[in-house]
Amino acid sequence: MLVGTVKLPNQFDNVAAMTSAKVETKPASSRPASPPQATPMMEQYIEIKTANPDSLLFYRMGDFYELFFEDAEVASRALGITLTKRGKHLGEDIPMCGVPIHAADDYLQKLIALGHRVAVCEQTEDPAEARKRGSKSVVRRDVVRLVTPGTLTEDRLLEAGANNYLAAVSRLRTGEGAGTFGIAWIDISTGAFRVTEADAVNLPAELARIDASEIVIPDVLDDDAELRQVWRNLRGSVTPVARVLFDGATAADRLAAFYQVATLDGFGAFTRAELCAASAVVAYVEKTQLGQRPPLDAPARDSAGRAMLIDPATRANLELVRTLSGEKTGSLLSVIDRTVTGGGSRLLAGRLAAPLTDPDEIASRHDSLAFLYEDTLLRERLRTSLREAPDMPRALSRIALERAGPRDLAAIRYGLEASIALAALLDGCPSEPPAELVAARAALAAVPRDLTEKLAAALDDDLPLLKRDGGFVREGYAAELDELRQLRDESRKVIARLQAEYSETAGIRALKIKHNNVLGWFIEVPAAHAEKLTSDPGTFIHRQTMAGAMRFTTTELGDLETKIANAGDRSLAIELEIFADLAASIVAAGDAVKAAAEALAVLDVTAALATLAEAEGYARPMVDDSLAFDIEGGRHPVVEQALRRDSSEPFVANDCHLGPEKDVGNGCIWLVTGPNMAGKSTFLRQNALIAVLAQIGAYVPATSAHIGVVDRLFSRVGAADDLARGRSTFMVEMVETAAILNQAGERSLVILDEIGRGTATFDGLSIAWAAIEHLHEVNRARALFATHYHELTALSQRLERLENATVKVKEWKGDVVFLHEIVPGAADRSYGIQVAKLAGLPGSVVERARAVLTQLEEQDRRAPAQALIDDLPLFAAQIARPQAAGAGSLTDELGELLDALAPDDMTPRQAHEALYRLKAKRSETKA
Repeated sequence: MLVGTVKLPNQFDNVAAMTSAKVETKPASSRPASPPQATPMMEQYIEIKTANPDSLLFYRMGDFYELFFEDAEVASRALGITLTKRGKHLGEDIPMCGVPIHAADDYLQKLIALGHRVAVCEQTEDPAEARKRGSKSVVRRDVVRLVTPGTLTEDRLLEAGANNYLAAVSRLRTGEGAGTFGIAWIDISTGAFRVTEADAVNLPAELARIDASEIVIPDVLDDDAELRQVWRNLRGSVTPVARVLFDGATAADRLAAFYQVATLDGFGAFTRAELCAASAVVAYVEKTQLGQRPPLDAPARDSAGRAMLIDPATRANLELVRTLSGEKTGSLLSVIDRTVTGGGSRLLAGRLAAPLTDPDEIASRHDSLAFLYEDTLLRERLRTSLREAPDMPRALSRIALERAGPRDLAAIRYGLEASIALAALLDGCPSEPPAELVAARAALAAVPRDLTEKLAAALDDDLPLLKRDGGFVREGYAAELDELRQLRDESRKVIARLQAEYSETAGIRALKIKHNNVLGWFIEVPAAHAEKLTSDPGTFIHRQTMAGAMRFTTTELGDLETKIANAGDRSLAIELEIFADLAASIVAAGDAVKAAAEALAVLDVTAALATLAEAEGYARPMVDDSLAFDIEGGRHPVVEQALRRDSSEPFVANDCHLGPEKDVGNGCIWLVTGPNMAGKSTFLRQNALIAVLAQIGAYVPATSAHIGVVDRLFSRVGAADDLARGRSTFMVEMVETAAILNQAGERSLVILDEIGRGTATFDGLSIAWAAIEHLHEVNRARALFATHYHELTALSQRLERLENATVKVKEWKGDVVFLHEIVPGAADRSYGIQVAKLAGLPGSVVERARAVLTQLEEQDRRAPAQALIDDLPLFAAQIARPQAAGAGSLTDELGELLDALAPDDMTPRQAHEALYRLKAKRSETKA
């Protein structure tokens, strides 16, 4: 036992004293009273719990999973179930609570959602075997599975339309600095397995893209102060483990052993950091699944730059897959998802998380979408067949992990049948489909027909949830099973026929065949007729004499009783053998099943996006290697549908042109001014979302769109504090702005909204001013910059790629009417008082605000913007020519000397001497 050699937590500290075989003997007079002896069952519980100290232990007792000690207290609070007690331990009551086995999934879901880990402990032997070992023996139990957020496989614990990723992060240091990070992530429920590499700057963006439910890291990274903030920002739980799981020396061998291959060369080339992470995630799966091997794909490498980089703040601000409140309703994904299968929904979410940056790949997706967009009949037939396709990858995973039920086998059957039907639909196309659809058709046509037919022949139409319930094999599939079922289900008819035969043979109409738990089946006749049966002892064997009756049996009845008693067990055993055979056949065909499932997902996403484009009036964008960003009639996909649903107000479409103008070079920056509530933030977001939709291969909400590939998307909108980390709203704003200015390049798209509004007026204006100049001169990115600092609009006179745009409004009888139209020009007012009036501020406050505003405007307390522009040197000049101390006076003196020169009137000798005087003056100043 581990007890006594391992430090036991809390109530277990003194268990060794009760269970140790070495007991010091003292005289009875001096020996203290012995503590109460722990029961064998509690000893077993403590031993198993000690081996799993970081998990809540679900300890199987009959039809319940029981929890004891602190586990019970934690679970009762988390689940809202009653805390009871069971016996005594060290003189104190043992806290206990339990959950019924049939409802365990619901409770597991709640515990996992709260970040707990659960060790499921099952009985591993028949109770009858335990009784043979003695009255004090307990049934052997052991942990059969560790349930963690990243290792779930049950449908009831998973969201059908979302991947449940488990990730591992390794670090490889080759010198000074943070080093290189390897990231590996899998979905144990579908078998997906990918790896990539990132530097310290891009690590948060990559982890945000993956959005794993659980992230495994070596304990040394958990202690790293520089990375602590990265782990805290993640949505999933972070699990530190021993660094030996990330050992680079054994990583390749561990992966090769898992896939049962001699070398990983056939899987492609991986960096050392990637191999360490991949090896760790596989080792963690083996540890939590306790020897069961999920059907993981071979690891595939995500090459750097293949996907648009989107940092965590931008993902949150743009609400790509969930809103700022954490809800999926209201996100971009929620309004574009028209898929009809779980696999399709997961693929769409995955594409939205990682928009492509290769124009050829993007065009391939657009071609497939266009094919189904134009052929409405084919698209609807495909979607009808897709609705019949269950979630094959998750069913396959449960089958491989031996957690499947009959309905999982049926899911494979119906999925394969749908694949065959869809392949036939694509074969019947009048024209050849694009390459992506051709590849999908080939995968669907390659499904094993013999397996499909075998499953259809074996599985009944009405299936139980659990295989232990039996009754899932179709009648006629196995002759022996049919015979046993008939005997089990029609035993009363068989007994009735035998009773009629005996009654006729003995000539006793009152003869009955009965059953009880003591004698089993027996023949009973009234005592008056007993002599007829006792006279034939070779046939009828006396069993029992009653007051008014006698009971007999026969060899034939005894044999029949044995068959009836064993029929149920034998028939279930045969069904389980058939189940195992079908499961093995499915696992053997796993690669073909997965390929078909991936093809189904591609068809589903493509047909769904075509349906969306037709229903919402989306257009095919042009995506290329240029720096173009020309949107005609762009719309916000989420706001547009919300307006249609909640009101009759139409969405006002707007153009956006950020591409390079003639002879200008890089993309433009639009400085957008206008009042609150007018639609600036909507305009900014919609253009970012259009870029994302275009690069996932979807049509976009616009009349037309030409977009040069965006390699990084940055968005700084909204305002929120982070008090838990000691950050004010303004600090959060500055941190996000710093990330943009430090990382954006010419292929980036930058969305900035109200920079500098969280501090004093002149501080904020100064920061916004400098940020615009930095974007223009250093980042040279395409950008939308919304602001209420109207003074900034004067910068367009000096920055050649800066253009002013404003939101049109009209004033009517003192109120403001928002037209939501973006036009060239600059706003000179923010209409804040009118917006405040719309918000319901008291009339007295509104009138007082008007009076104060009038007075401030009359004082004209700020210097005119043009004066600021004239007085301040350009940001680019400061970068190109940094001035040392005293440089100002030098510039003035040299300027005076230059002003005194008249080059046209000077002889060559005079000009030569003047040049030497200027050089000497500069040397004197330096000295």
